[in-house]
Amino acid sequence: MNPLRLEEVTQYVEENISVFHEKRIARLGELKLSTVLKKKNPYLFKAKYLLTADQIVRGLADAFISSNEETIFGDWLEGLAIFINKKVYGGQKSGITGIDLEFDKDGIRYIVNIKSGPNWGNSSQIKKMEADFKSAKRTLRTSNSQLNVVAVNGCCYGRDNHPDKGDYYKYCGQRFWHFISGSDSLYQDIIEPLGHNAQAKNEAFQVSYGSMINKFTGEFVTDFCDAEGRINWEKLVAFNSAEEQGE
Repeated sequence: MNPLRLEEVTQYVEENISVFHEKRIARLGELKLSTVLKKKNPYLFKAKYLLTADQIVRGLADAFISSNEETIFGDWLEGLAIFINKKVYGGQKSGITGIDLEFDKDGIRYIVNIKSGPNWGNSSQIKKMEADFKSAKRTLRTSNSQLNVVAVNGCCYGRDNHPDKGDYYKYCGQRFWHFISGSDSLYQDIIEPLGHNAQAKNEAFQVSYGSMINKFTGEFVTDFCDAEGRINWEKLVAFNSAEEQGE
């Protein structure tokens, strides 16, 4: 085990946080109104008494952005966790399906599946993770039958006060960051560098966001509003849910 040098973590964050911002802006440029309209419930728009194109477009865009940012930032945090663990324990990105990180500590080979927060999946997804853990253990023991392998579902934020899940452990928030680094305070230490150039990066994002909202609102008015500017709900529902010709 090597002692964690916080200045190295800070440097990594400041040098790489721009990747997160660049990806979230790039995703806005790739987004199409037709794509998000087909994925959302048009009946909910009517039930909420949404009357303007702007209201609907912003609701669609904000829901997409929130979900998308969770995914992008979750991937980024995974990279940070692997970087930190490599510095301390010599860990590495795993090549085994369903495993993000492998490292050795106190005679144990840890295999880690990293998620953003504790409420990341339904029962089927959790069963898939458990199956991946079992498969990974078999793979690792093929070359060393005496290898002590422990599986961990690591979550970058949140809490789980019952970490022992039987076949694996679930470490969340402070417990996870301590597990991969040996530092009790790391979960707080990484907050400040995450804000590096955040204001400037967010201003660039807001410019892209405003352009997208204006563009989508114009498209929505053209495609789904009548000559009086009222939403044509029948046309909107048909676009979302009608059977395609030839099916």
